[in-house]
Amino acid sequence: MTGRSGPNTCAEAEMIEGYLGRESVVPGGELAVHVSTDAARFRLRFYRLGEDVDPVAESGWFPGALHLPPPHPDGLPGRASPADDWGWPALTLPVPGDWTPGMHLVQFVAEGEDPAQVDAANIEGPAREFFVVRPERAGSRSRILYKKSTFTRHAYNRSDRPGEERAVSLYDHPAYLREDTRRGHKVSLHRPGGVIDLAYWDTPFIAWLERHGYPVEFCTDLDLHENPELLSDYNLLLSVGHDEYWSEAMREHAEGFVRAGGNIAFLSANTCWWRIHMTDRNTAFVSDTDHHVGEEYPHLPATDQWWPPAPDGVGRPENSLTGVSFRNGGMWASTEWPGDRPREGYTVQHAEHWIYADTGLRDGDRLGAGTPLIGYECDGAAYARDAHGVARATGEDGTPASFLILGIHVLEPVHEDFHRFAWGHWNGPAREPGVTSPRAATMGLYTADGTGGTGGTVFTAGTTDWPVVCGREQDAGVVRVTRNLLDRLRHRRPHGSPRA
Repeated sequence: MTGRSGPNTCAEAEMIEGYLGRESVVPGGELAVHVSTDAARFRLRFYRLGEDVDPVAESGWFPGALHLPPPHPDGLPGRASPADDWGWPALTLPVPGDWTPGMHLVQFVAEGEDPAQVDAANIEGPAREFFVVRPERAGSRSRILYKKSTFTRHAYNRSDRPGEERAVSLYDHPAYLREDTRRGHKVSLHRPGGVIDLAYWDTPFIAWLERHGYPVEFCTDLDLHENPELLSDYNLLLSVGHDEYWSEAMREHAEGFVRAGGNIAFLSANTCWWRIHMTDRNTAFVSDTDHHVGEEYPHLPATDQWWPPAPDGVGRPENSLTGVSFRNGGMWASTEWPGDRPREGYTVQHAEHWIYADTGLRDGDRLGAGTPLIGYECDGAAYARDAHGVARATGEDGTPASFLILGIHVLEPVHEDFHRFAWGHWNGPAREPGVTSPRAATMGLYTADGTGGTGGTVFTAGTTDWPVVCGREQDAGVVRVTRNLLDRLRHRRPHGSPRA
C-alpha cells in the first residue's frame, strides 16, 4: 500500500464493488480484497475509525475486471445467491507493520471517479468495507475487547449496489438448505454489500471511547468463534448494538470467560437470538430460522432459536448468559427511524448502586428521558414487583438468580403483527406460556458463579441504542453510567470477592 496515484482518464464514473476475504487482520499480515469493476483500473483508500475518521493509506492502481455474482440457487430471475461464495479473484495486500490497531475501512475507487474522502458523515454506503486490525500481542494496548457483530451484519446484508437492488439476505429471498445433515437458511460471508450498520451503532461509540480515553482492542464474531483462548488476555468484552447471531463456540467461549472471572457488557439487544453453524471453511453460516422463503416457511418450529426446549429449539435460553431476552422485549415499526419510539427512558431502581454513582439520579427518575434509548429492539427479563413496587427478576425464563434490575421500561404497546414489518419473524418475540409479566426493556447486571468461586460480572443495557445515545452524548446519565461501567469492569476483581 503506497501513496502513488495515477491518471483520471475516463469521462464518467464507473461501477465498483467488493468484499474482503476476512474482516480481521494483524499488522504484518495480509488482507485479501475481492473487487469487481467495469473500470480499466482501480485503487484503494484506507481509513482508521477513532475520534475522527483518519486516512491512513492509499494504494497505487490495479487492473480492473468485471465479475458476475453466482445465480440464486432457487433460480430466482434477477437475484444473486446469498448463500454461495461469489468467488471473485483475490488481490492480496500486505498490512503495514506500523498500522495502529483498531476499526478500519477500505474504500474502492474506480478510475474515472473521484469520490469524497470518507468521514464521519459518509461512512455508510457502497464501494467500501470495514475490517479490524488486531494487535500482534492480544491485550497489549487494552484489556477491553470490543466485538464487532459481524455475523449479524452478514445476515442482513442484501448485496445491493447503486443501480441494482439484489435484495438477497437471510431476510430477503433467502436460500434454504434441506440436506439431511444440515437444515437451514445459509448466507456467505464472501459477497459485497457495502457498509450498512457501522455508521449507526459503532462509529459514534468508537469515537466516544477514544475521545474519553478508553482504549479498546477489536475482534470479529469469527475471531471469537475460532479461538477459545481469545478472551484470556482481556478483562472486559463489549457486545455493541445489534448482536443477534451467535454460534455454539461463541457462547462456550464467552461463558467460560465469565466463569473464569471475566466481565461482559452487553450494550446491545436482540442478543444471541439465533444459533448459527459455520460452514464452507468458516466462510458461510447456516441457521434454521423462521424467515419465510417466498410465501412459505420451510421449517417450523425453527430449531436454531436458543431458548425453546429441544427438539423445537436449542434449549439454552440466551438470558442464562445475557440476563435478558428479546422474547421479553420487543421492537417498534418506524417510518422514519427512530420513528415512534418511546422517549421516557428507563425508570431507575437501586439508585445507590455503583452503576449510578455521580449521576444525581434517584429511584423513580428516568435515565435517558427525551432520547430514543428504548428500541429499536430491546430485551427484558421476566419479573414481578415486590410490596414496594420494585421490579425483581423471577428467574422463571432462565435469568440468573442474582440478576439485579437497575432500570426498566414497560413496553406498551408491543407491536405483535410482525408480518407488516420489512424484517419480520413468524413468531415475533415469542414467550413461554408461564411468563405473565409485561414485556419490558430491562437494564441490569448479575455476578456469575465461577470456577471455584465467584465469577465475573455481566451487565446488559437491554437496548440496541445504548451506544448511540452514549456515543452522541444525548443524555448525561447514560454517559456517566457507561463510564462507571467501563471504569469498574475493565479490571478483574480479586478471585472470589463480591462485586455488586
